[in-house]
Amino acid sequence: MERDELDCFLILAEELHFGRTAERMRLSRSRVSQLINRLERRIGAPLFARTSRRVGLTAIGRQLRDDLSPLHSAMQAAVRRARTSARGIDTVLHVGFATPPIAEMALEAAEVLRTTHPELAVEICEVPFADPFGSLRSGEFDVQITELPLGEPDLGHGPPLVSEGRVLAVPAGHPLAARTEVTFEDLAAVSLLTAAGDVPAPWREHRAPTRTPSGRAIARGPVVTNMQEALTMVGAGKGALLAPAHAGSYFARPGIAFVPFADAAPVAYGMVWRAAEITDAIRLFAETTAQVARQPTTSP
Repeated sequence: MERDELDCFLILAEELHFGRTAERMRLSRSRVSQLINRLERRIGAPLFARTSRRVGLTAIGRQLRDDLSPLHSAMQAAVRRARTSARGIDTVLHVGFATPPIAEMALEAAEVLRTTHPELAVEICEVPFADPFGSLRSGEFDVQITELPLGEPDLGHGPPLVSEGRVLAVPAGHPLAARTEVTFEDLAAVSLLTAAGDVPAPWREHRAPTRTPSGRAIARGPVVTNMQEALTMVGAGKGALLAPAHAGSYFARPGIAFVPFADAAPVAYGMVWRAAEITDAIRLFAETTAQVARQPTTSP
């Protein structure tokens, strides 16, 4: 397998969209299609199921993604270690981020540290949608900024850095789309999408409750593996999604309405680390990020 085929396959497996994959790789859509077609010929079977409305992984595609992802991550880590050694950096802190606004905060903190502590390099990567703590527990991340954990005794965390409300993403033609706000009782009128993978039970219930406050059942929608897939399902009328409020700005697209909740507790984000392995680098990054979080922001 060629390196460009590997990169293209894994990015498309994440995005499930040829246009966004082309943008990330700085290639044309036709080149992305060529790379995927070439890889499928090597494998001897389709890796993606393509329709005019969506792109999805086949069973063989999912297996290949799961087998290749850790190897690809290890290759990237090896290259990063070589680069940091060449730059004379003593410590590299790998930071996971849960949302685009959090990524912006982490990058700003990293830029501050680049000036004040040049011996410390900060590299950030998105927390997997379907496995919120797996990369942290495995050691791929040293620390992550994410929704504060619910009932995870092996993880330590700091105080909330920022918080935001919640919205319900529904198809634009759904009756709830015309509302100015919704309540958790309204969830009885939708099918909620659920995340695939190793999602802790308290988180699964937090992100996709099974009953309304009065006890009415909430239907289950399709299982999804990432945010883009979830929004594609919402736009296709396959279900609704509970999401943080920033989704309305960062993921706005035709065919989807983001309706605020009137009765949802804010989503709080903070630093999370392996409880037994907090380091001086983590403490320094946490302090710097807290300073950044206290500053006024103009982000959407």
